[in-house]
Amino acid sequence: MNILTEKFNTPYHSAPFDQISNADYLPAFKELIRKSEEEIHAIVNSPEEPTFENVIEALAYSGEQLDVASNIFFNLNSAETSDELQQIAQEVSPILTEYSSKISQNEALFNKIKKVYDEKEKYNLNEEQQMLLNETYKGFVRSGALLNEEDKEKLKKINMDLSLKSLQFGQNVLASTNNYFKHITSKEDLAGIPDAILEQYAEEAKERNLEGWVVTLQYPSYIPFMTYAENRDLRKELALANGKRSFDGGEFDNQHLVKELLSLKQQKAELLGYKNYAEYVLEERMAKSPAKVIDFLNELLTKAKPYAGKEIEELKALAKADGIEEMQAYDHAFYAEKLRKAKYDLNDEELKPYFPLNQVQDAVFGLANQLFGLTFEERNDVPKYHEDVKVYEVKENGEYKSLLYADYFPRKGKRAGAWMTSYKNQYKKDGENSRPHISIVCNFSKPTKDTPSLLTFQEVTTLFHEFGHALHGMLANTQYPNLSGTSVKWDFVELPSQFLENFCYEPEFLKTFAKHYKTGEVLPDEKIEKIAQSKNFMEGYQTLRQLGFGLLDMNYHTKVGELENKSVKEFEDKYTKATQLYPANPEMAMSPSFSHIFQGGYSAGYYSYKWAEVLDADAFQYFKENGIFNPEIAAKYKVLLSSGGTKDPMELYKSFRGSEPKVESLLKRAFG
Repeated sequence: MNILTEKFNTPYHSAPFDQISNADYLPAFKELIRKSEEEIHAIVNSPEEPTFENVIEALAYSGEQLDVASNIFFNLNSAETSDELQQIAQEVSPILTEYSSKISQNEALFNKIKKVYDEKEKYNLNEEQQMLLNETYKGFVRSGALLNEEDKEKLKKINMDLSLKSLQFGQNVLASTNNYFKHITSKEDLAGIPDAILEQYAEEAKERNLEGWVVTLQYPSYIPFMTYAENRDLRKELALANGKRSFDGGEFDNQHLVKELLSLKQQKAELLGYKNYAEYVLEERMAKSPAKVIDFLNELLTKAKPYAGKEIEELKALAKADGIEEMQAYDHAFYAEKLRKAKYDLNDEELKPYFPLNQVQDAVFGLANQLFGLTFEERNDVPKYHEDVKVYEVKENGEYKSLLYADYFPRKGKRAGAWMTSYKNQYKKDGENSRPHISIVCNFSKPTKDTPSLLTFQEVTTLFHEFGHALHGMLANTQYPNLSGTSVKWDFVELPSQFLENFCYEPEFLKTFAKHYKTGEVLPDEKIEKIAQSKNFMEGYQTLRQLGFGLLDMNYHTKVGELENKSVKEFEDKYTKATQLYPANPEMAMSPSFSHIFQGGYSAGYYSYKWAEVLDADAFQYFKENGIFNPEIAAKYKVLLSSGGTKDPMELYKSFRGSEPKVESLLKRAFG
């Protein structure tokens, strides 16, 4: 018996991590694909007249166990991978892609879908059913259902190649990140770095059986070094190592994969009748067209650049006082921290004792309780995939609502960054509301023998960000799994996450949880005020950085032909030039480690972070005008979150806010 193919005998049918072995995956996928194909076969070969129920609904509910197994496997491949798991991923990905292609290009199935779609007027469908029908029909068309047999085969091959190459891209970035570490034996080289960070570096050295200190390219190790290290040569060395990830011509170089992935996407778009991949993607987004995205990004660039320029001039003046005539990108974090301390008398190391992880988590749980009536209770009987993970049962009015997995610390097998994901979607079937299993994964500093995990303020906002996504999943209340939770238009998906970050800057909320982990002292009022004031610190620079990523992404997916006679580095430099505030370094490029667009789901979609900022600034403005804990507005916002993808996002937003979002809300928040 294979544990992955059975109904799990665990609390709330949660993933039985303690019973799964790597040997289970491949046979389970083959068996679950066979079962799912039987379900499709039953839909296609039913002698009954095609209806919404026996075709569209039946399809929406099919393959449930396969989805769960896929979620388990691919989430572990991101959060707790191994060489063996990565090898299995290389075998599993093409099988799943082939299965997916087989369904989306099943002519008999599509004919039934099309018949229901063409006759939709005769069904008395509610809004969610109409959305499911439209999305199902469009999904098949966009997956090649109208292509001839030869082109269907071409598309199937392209999708398989994309699946494998994007997987390889991510594996290369992880290996390249893990491959580098800087062993430091002289304490003089660590001048400026706070004791708590030094302790972290010493523990890293110890784990590697080395004397002294070790700095890695993992976020909690790399960022503090770049922020505090007075040794400019070492900052340069670390920055160079980071900028060379998968761009050094070595075993894990991704430059060829960047070109191959973009070429495959362009081929896919053309095959489906689009001019380029961005057109294909944006048809299904709020923004609708590449031209609109480029205009949006350029409008923000024009407004933000003068502010960014002034910010950099302030930093250059500080650097010049230290004898640095030409400031470089690797000096930015160091002098930004100096300026922040001078302006606001704030630095991360002073603030961190007030933000132990457990208190910040309690605060975000408390906020979810105040706004939405949720409670969180740790469960020790739910299986976990690593001892660091904690599992919470989420309840509303005493009733089970969701499971939440929290995985906070870096490991060798975990990719960098922070993300929210799900192991099981929410849906309603046969009178039962099947609740979701949600996970947030971060890379915060681990506790040491003397100190709990203490968060920088940026890490505090990161936790709130990912928890915002988690709320979108946990509050889901839709009929169909493929319209549930975060299954929304991609440029809408960041609204809940970015919205929640706003609370971190509100003094009345900060005072409830920013307390010194040793003394219990509340963060002094003047510091809280300074945090609120510092919200827009370096906002111009940060905006230009995000716009650079967005413009690069959009140009990669509209102008791929240029890469035939340009290197990845030349293309990157050309399309980020307008947003660059420091000299370009010929040895560094970010594209070969730009996992968001080459491994994640942000291809032709990176702009959506800024797009969603307009939404979140406008939404939070509504709360600010009426009280940040206003129960009536929170109730309306909860409806937006629980509706998932059942309505057009602009309509959903307007029914919450009463009007379309205004870009002025973002500009006012960012630049006053």
